[in-house]
Amino acid sequence: MKVLLPWLAVLAVVLLLDALHLGVLATAVAVTWLVYCVWTWVRPRKSNRAG
Repeated sequence: MKVLLPWLAVLAVVLLLDALHLGVLATAVAVTWLVYCVWTWVRPRKSNRAG
């Protein structure tokens, strides 16, 4: 459940902003979260191998 907390928090923020008729801001939050997730998934991992 702990892994889902950031996803649920972002979902709650997006739904709240949409309910407040701030659709542009909700879209910006959702797209930013998506870019962050993709970035953390595809970025090259640092190699700690010696030699």
